[in-house]
Amino acid sequence: MISRRGFLGLLGGAGLTVAGCGALAPEVAGESLTSALPLPARFTVPLPIPATAVPVRPGHYEVVQRAAKVEIIPGTTTEIWGYDGTFPGPTFHLDSGGRTVIRVRNELPVPTSTHLHGGVTPSQSDGYPTDVVIAEGRGFRPPQGDHSHDDLSQWTLHEAARDYVYPLEQRAATLWYHDHRMDFTAPQVWRGLAGFLVVRDDEDDALPLPKGERDIPLMICDRAFEEDGSFRYPSLDPTLLMRPGVDDAFMAGVEGDVILVNGAPWPFLEVDAVRYRLRLLNASNARRFRLRLTPGGRFVQVGSDQGLLTAPLAHDAITISPGERFDVIVDFSGRPAGTEVTMVNTLGAGAARDVMRFRVRRGAADDSVIPKRLSPAGPVPTAVATRVFDFRRTGQRGGGSWTINGRRFRPGRPLATPRLDTSEIWRFTSDFHHPVHVHLARFRVLSRNGGPAAATDAGWKDTVDVRPYEVVDVLVRFEGYRGRYMLHCHNLEHEDMAMMADFEVV
Repeated sequence: MISRRGFLGLLGGAGLTVAGCGALAPEVAGESLTSALPLPARFTVPLPIPATAVPVRPGHYEVVQRAAKVEIIPGTTTEIWGYDGTFPGPTFHLDSGGRTVIRVRNELPVPTSTHLHGGVTPSQSDGYPTDVVIAEGRGFRPPQGDHSHDDLSQWTLHEAARDYVYPLEQRAATLWYHDHRMDFTAPQVWRGLAGFLVVRDDEDDALPLPKGERDIPLMICDRAFEEDGSFRYPSLDPTLLMRPGVDDAFMAGVEGDVILVNGAPWPFLEVDAVRYRLRLLNASNARRFRLRLTPGGRFVQVGSDQGLLTAPLAHDAITISPGERFDVIVDFSGRPAGTEVTMVNTLGAGAARDVMRFRVRRGAADDSVIPKRLSPAGPVPTAVATRVFDFRRTGQRGGGSWTINGRRFRPGRPLATPRLDTSEIWRFTSDFHHPVHVHLARFRVLSRNGGPAAATDAGWKDTVDVRPYEVVDVLVRFEGYRGRYMLHCHNLEHEDMAMMADFEVV
């Protein structure tokens, strides 16, 4: 196990900062990229709302991954890679228990693999990183180098398109979908391959929470831009993004200096003086946010990654790591017309401290209520096993890698074989900020460093923020399907540099 002194040395080698008295600056999660073009004025662009996906026939959707030119920074154009050529992609509003088939057609110059993050999904539709779609007529060459993925027998190839089948046998929740291609998740999500999928059910619909135009998904992320408006990302290849981590300075992760919400830089939203339901998603590669409302206001959390809490929880601030979701109510009632409320990121500096602004335009009727009880707690499962997963960088500058239990990812070599319909305690330990995501399963956070879980750990989750030198115990429930699934760090640069592992549900 690496010492604290050795860990700080690795961070110094990666270009990260260390606070005074030798203590690690606690919220550093990546290395910052600076945009080459002048940054736009904040709070001048209206918040976009992603389009709603429309079925081609009942239960069937089609979406095309393609390049498109869009205006993100006012006055410039950026080529994105998007689902249906948009960033974010269309939002799927789907019913729990309603079997849905989404055909994904790839018209990009690179392979793709789509993962439904938070989905209880059959393994063959889970978006395994070597299960890819290649554009029609394009050849395929697996990644070369030290990942041992150059054997075509490890890959499943679909030409032009493939169907992802989602039975959606799960509670209402805010999920999201994104690219999951082997070694290239980070640059391909950075270029726009992400969107929302909202699962709905009768329990959630029956609650008197804000609905319709007052129920808003917010995909929060960061990016950096070249002088011509194109995305800036570390790469040796100026035309096609290569494997991240080529420049060791960015091995910790990549952060941009422009904060986007639903693909717009520091947008504003006009609101009535009523309650709003905000579905917060951190879709950044590495950046963590601590969200706060200024000049005042609270987030009332009603849901977590995997759906409703048992009762609402009020927070003055919410720390959200990549991949996590928080379903919150913000109450603008009592604020006079013309009032401005800014959502800020207290972990950010300069322009990256601001996220978006709400402008109260008028008073309005509001029949929404935040009930004291949201969803029954249900029985607490009994764990049948305990396992430890250590997320750690091994090696030194120029030759290091991110590992789980000292191992780089190898497809088909599971680190665990849990049984279907059982629960286990999984202990996550770390040397850095590692947002840990578990496919298929849901879990409850039991403790941090032997003490209680954080208030923001409430509810059923699929991603947990594991901080430097922290020990986090979670109770994981395996339901739905047998087959091969994954756990990994959701810092996407770490993921691309082999911080993933298989587990097999038997």
